[in-house]
Amino acid sequence: MRIGLFTDTYLPYISGLVTSVDMLRKSLEKLGHTVYIVTANLESFHYDYDKKERVLKIPGVPTGIYDSRLTGIYPVRAIKIIRSWNLDIIHSQTEFGIGTFARILARQYNIPIVHTYHTMYEDYVHYITHGYFNKSSKKIVEYLTIFYCDKTISELIVPTKKAYELFKQKYKVNRNVYIVPTGIDIEKFYLENHPDFNKKEKRKEIGLNEKDFVILFVGRVASEKNLELLLSSMKSLIGVSNKIKLLVVGDGPDSERYKKYVVKNELSSQVIFVGKVPWNKIPDYYLMADCFVTASHTETQGLTVIEAMAASLPVVVVNDESFEGTVIDNLNGLIFKNRREYKKCILNLFQDKKLRSRLSHQARISAETHSSRYFAEQILEVYRIAISNRPKHKIPIVEKVSTMFKDKEKNEDE
Repeated sequence: MRIGLFTDTYLPYISGLVTSVDMLRKSLEKLGHTVYIVTANLESFHYDYDKKERVLKIPGVPTGIYDSRLTGIYPVRAIKIIRSWNLDIIHSQTEFGIGTFARILARQYNIPIVHTYHTMYEDYVHYITHGYFNKSSKKIVEYLTIFYCDKTISELIVPTKKAYELFKQKYKVNRNVYIVPTGIDIEKFYLENHPDFNKKEKRKEIGLNEKDFVILFVGRVASEKNLELLLSSMKSLIGVSNKIKLLVVGDGPDSERYKKYVVKNELSSQVIFVGKVPWNKIPDYYLMADCFVTASHTETQGLTVIEAMAASLPVVVVNDESFEGTVIDNLNGLIFKNRREYKKCILNLFQDKKLRSRLSHQARISAETHSSRYFAEQILEVYRIAISNRPKHKIPIVEKVSTMFKDKEKNEDE
């Protein structure tokens, strides 16, 4: 099968989405399929096609949201390259920019298009509105989400029950919605696959010692991740023991604000901000920690939780549907509802080595159900459904779009 993955961001940029797309690509290729990537060029304003790696980068303008760029919805120069691929299926990983291009392309050339919904956009409206018109903005987001994820695609994939219920119960979409939890390269996080890893030395490099109890957070340092809960809990936790440390791996728009909070509350010796870390170094931080935590209510799945479990870390997560089915309370991790329960979970792990050991063992076992191969096989089944349901005749593209670009494409070919 010849597969086109369309995504707004890709390597060398690092995010949960990039991790998911790259893992899917590699897994599909291991199963014998040919995969092409179409993405935005985050490094320059030029087209860049790496024929060997099969990665096409399209120029775009910065959006002001992290490092993302918004590309044109019909980049004609890219059409000639993509047409030569003879794609059997398009798999869109984004709704806008590259995602819109994927939909137009699929309609114009009668290629089935599968879409994976990764982001709960209603939770991110504040980045655009800055607190103004949130209610009306969320209605617009709802309309656009339904349009891009229902009206313009062949099949829809979501990673969790939480996202499934968003479409079925809140948005009332009348279509098949496939729940396919994102897989990861779990073996990358196994301790035995890092024979040169030295926990004592790795901790020493960032100012920790071997006797510290290290709580790890990995992710974007932003308000929607609810880091306030983790930071504000440190004061009382270190009242029990100053060996309890919080390690924050990642960067984001609120990094400086949180660093100032830590200094103001005299927590600098207990909270360490590592910043952005190269993807190949991420396992080191999981392997040096004692537990992993997240208080975020905005995840669609929470890949970092699965990564932590693969590294045999007990996980402590907020009670949210994103983690339902992945984290089972008191089996492979602990679940909390509020700050008081969170602190209790951390202290239980700190004080009870047997509990840590039991949860650690079960976390590793649970992570194995999220293998990349199993994920790819499930995705392939959705591809087959989309291909089998493809209309025999080309679906007419919106007349205005067709008229607007037909002559332009012809001139480019000439």
